[in-house]
Amino acid sequence: MTLKELSGWGRVPSARSYVTPVSTADAIVLDGLPRGAIARGLGRGYGDCAQNTGGSVFDVTPLTALELNESTGVVTAGAGISIEDLLSTCVPKGWFPPVTPGTKHITVGGAIAADVHGKNHHRDGSITRHISEISLYTSSGTVERLTRESSEFRATAGGLGLTGLVLSAHVSMITIETSKILVDTLRAPNLDDLMAAMLSDDDHYRYSVAWIDLMAGGASLGRGILSRGDHAPVDALNSSSSSLPLDYPRTRTLQIPDVFPSGLLNRATIRAFNEVWYRKAPSSRNGEIQSIEHFFYPLDMLADWNRLYGRRGFLQYQFAVPDSGIETLRTIIAEISERRFPTFLAVLKRFGPGNGLLSFPIAGWTLALDIPIGVSDLAATLDRFDTYICEAGGRVYLAKDSRLKPDMFRTMYPEFEKWLEIRERLDPTGTWQSDLSRRLRLARGAA
Repeated sequence: MTLKELSGWGRVPSARSYVTPVSTADAIVLDGLPRGAIARGLGRGYGDCAQNTGGSVFDVTPLTALELNESTGVVTAGAGISIEDLLSTCVPKGWFPPVTPGTKHITVGGAIAADVHGKNHHRDGSITRHISEISLYTSSGTVERLTRESSEFRATAGGLGLTGLVLSAHVSMITIETSKILVDTLRAPNLDDLMAAMLSDDDHYRYSVAWIDLMAGGASLGRGILSRGDHAPVDALNSSSSSLPLDYPRTRTLQIPDVFPSGLLNRATIRAFNEVWYRKAPSSRNGEIQSIEHFFYPLDMLADWNRLYGRRGFLQYQFAVPDSGIETLRTIIAEISERRFPTFLAVLKRFGPGNGLLSFPIAGWTLALDIPIGVSDLAATLDRFDTYICEAGGRVYLAKDSRLKPDMFRTMYPEFEKWLEIRERLDPTGTWQSDLSRRLRLARGAA
């Protein structure tokens, strides 16, 4: 057990916690933990979901058992296995993760706790839709085998580690012929054109994602670049690539030093970047062959890219609204543009049906944006956005949150009481705690 300073990927808030690595279930000791414990993987949750101020944190990254059934594509993966581990093991054998978020540096345990989604949620749902069984270490010291049909499974999927510590899971991979993605790109001059293209054609693609320039206004409000694709078949490759269609070389990364001042990413620099990024994209291009890294994980090519925001860090705000809340989405985009919030990482996607309980996705739209800490009137603006989203029947993504208020949370997640009943059955002693759980009062009597 080591006392460490921990933070989410946004670098704020931070917390000092007692960290214990877990390589087997026997390494988990739950006695004498006055502020409880929470599991933690690679620390890519943006907010405080894997922090426990003054309490215990179990580092699950040593749980690295991995077994692929090459006939069925089912992987039995330890909680510490990363998406990168899955890719390096499975892609050369013709299998690909059924769902992947925008970074490969998250663990299977973290993916389950957040019920992560990707560019294919409109077609394939979130990660736990493709998991048949979870091994969960509970506060009673026993290991429960949760199957997808059980209420305990639904509470653990997106349950932020508050039902127990995930030890392993069975994940069903999808088949691929090559390690390349066949991509179509469209540059849209405004939000209306962008959303119309997504509504009309997204169902024809497995993967779809749009970058939006939130610094643009007027007739260019919400202009963006829409990228859609699917796994390339062998016959789409050129002769040099088709000889090794499943080749998956390790990608080089550029290390970002921790020397950048807070404020480097401001209105002027991001406005200039967004202009260049938008102009360099083709107005329309079909059938481009891209690597897995280029299409799914462009930011992973910059190791520790969060350092670009300086030591004050940044906040990622991601929300979802149903199709009936489309005007709420437009209103928020217009206000961000009007206030010139400096954000160059703004991503718009379509969602299919969600999993319920505390899982984030709901059928409709989701927008994610990064905002540097220190922007004027940021807290009050986001509080107002929370109200808009609640009124529209939407919600904020808890795995990226560090500021939502308890009353707003309960409105956004109407199945919370059902989740809480299941959590109390799995953890009657209230062992599993985090800074997020205390902030949002995710236990009866919590203050």
